[in-house]
Parts: sequence; C-alpha cells; structure tokens
Amino acid sequence: MRAAGDEPDGSLGGILAWLSTIHHEPSRIGIPLAEFARTLRPGGGLLLGYFDGEIAAEGTFTGGAVPLLGDTAPHVWTSGHPYNHEVHGVDVSRYQGGVDWNRARQAGISFAFIKATEGGDHSDPAFPVYWAQTRAAGIPRGAYHFYYFCRPAREQAEWFIRNVPKVRGALPPVLDVEFNHQSNCKRRWSREDVLDKMQVFMDRLERHYGQRPIIYTTVDFYRDTGVRSVNAEFWLRSVAAHPRERYPNRGFAFWQYSGTGTARRGVETQIDLNVFNGTEEGWHSWLAQNLSR
Repeated sequence: MRAAGDEPDGSLGGILAWLSTIHHEPSRIGIPLAEFARTLRPGGGLLLGYFDGEIAAEGTFTGGAVPLLGDTAPHVWTSGHPYNHEVHGVDVSRYQGGVDWNRARQAGISFAFIKATEGGDHSDPAFPVYWAQTRAAGIPRGAYHFYYFCRPAREQAEWFIRNVPKVRGALPPVLDVEFNHQSNCKRRWSREDVLDKMQVFMDRLERHYGQRPIIYTTVDFYRDTGVRSVNAEFWLRSVAAHPRERYPNRGFAFWQYSGTGTARRGVETQIDLNVFNGTEEGWHSWLAQNLSR
C-alpha cells in the first residue's frame, strides 16, 4: 500500500515538488531525473514518448497515454506500462456517441477497431458512421464481432459478412471471445466446443476477406478455455498489469490497457485505449502485410 504523498498530484508544481523529494532516489522512477523532467509539459500531466524502455519494476507510474490523450482513472503500473509504446489506438461502439475522428487522429490515434456485429442478428448502429468517418480521417480501421456461443458459428460469420464491407485498406476482422455474465447464454462450453466454433467462424471470414482474423480476449477467458492454442494474432485486454503477467509466454499484436480513456474533446464519453506491440516502423510493416487488398 502506498503512503500519502508517494506520488505527485498531477500539476506541474506538484510534480516538481515531488521530484525535489526524491532527487537522491532516482530508482523510485526508474529513469534519470533530467530525462524525466523533459517529459513534463505546461499545464500539468506528462508529455510521454521521450524515453525508451519501461519504468523500473520497483517504481510506480501513472499518467496519460500520448501527448493529447488522457485517462480519467489511470492505473498505477508497477511492472511495465503502455505509455512508451509508439502506436496508440482505440476501440469503439455506439456507446461512445459522437467521435471527432480528425481530432482523435491529431491526438495520436493511429488505428481504430469498431464494433460491427454481435451474435447472429445484432448490428451496431454506429458502425457504418464510424466506418466512413475513420476512413475520411485517414485512420486505419477494422471491424469486430462479439461472439455469442449459443448461436451457430456459421450463422454469425455470415451475419458479420453481411454487415462489414470487403474494402481495400481495412485492418483484419476481429473475433471478440469473452465471458459475458449478463448474457442469457449461460452454458459453459467445453474446450473442444469453443475451439471448433472459433475455427468455423475464423475460417469463413478468412476465405471471404483474405485476412486471418485477430482474436480479442480477456484474462479469464484465456485462462479457462483453449483459446491460447488457436493459430492467430492476439489482442489482449489487461487493464491492471502488463500482459506478460496475465498471459505468460503469449505473444500479442495489440494490448487494450484502459477502458476509461479520453481523447480531449475527440469523443463524448470514455473510450478504450490500446497500443500496438511494436515500434512505429514495425507498425508500418505490419500494415503492409495485413491490410486488405
């Protein structure tokens, strides 16, 4: 448990006062103080991206995401944080309301995943709007499907295909598999059933779009099912620890690290924040290999 006063209050004066109390203990922040000071920006908060590597495990870190992004309830990271990643993005559904995608791009958003469908008969009403607006703003975007395990996989795949156009320049489709405790589908399927359903869905989308779907999943679903054995790239949710702690030995392409993000007037409500697990150069290479043609 942290004692009161262990961290700055977020204002520029508060951070400087905090720094003055730890100038003999640089290990508490894990980087040289002079280098850390260069991350400060007028008006308080942190201007991130000026240092390489992760904050030392013995320290703690909290702050925004990229210069013009923020978080209404940032996690205090103790074993690796997302803020030094070079490529940031969001995922959205109708619950985000209006999104100013041009402002989002100016704020540092480099990609977006947009909810398109759920089950075999639900489509997100915001999808066609976001789909067109992200393209107009020049933000690479992909569509995701929230899987409902009490409906045949083939039906869900066809529903997704019916609602998501096959266009050049789109990110791979995403299969979102997670436990939904509010769902009326209460059955816990066997490992074999889960894998069979996912395989049918993913194979159908790959044949149609020419792209292998990405798997989005959560800590408990990953732990309790056989999803780890599926041949696909992964997008992992981990909002309380680095993915290497929650998903040991699991490679991943994307990390969803917050559900309480903001884009400084770019969105009307809180938004999920994500990073690409690589450098900006790696991102462009990944796009060249994975965008639809």
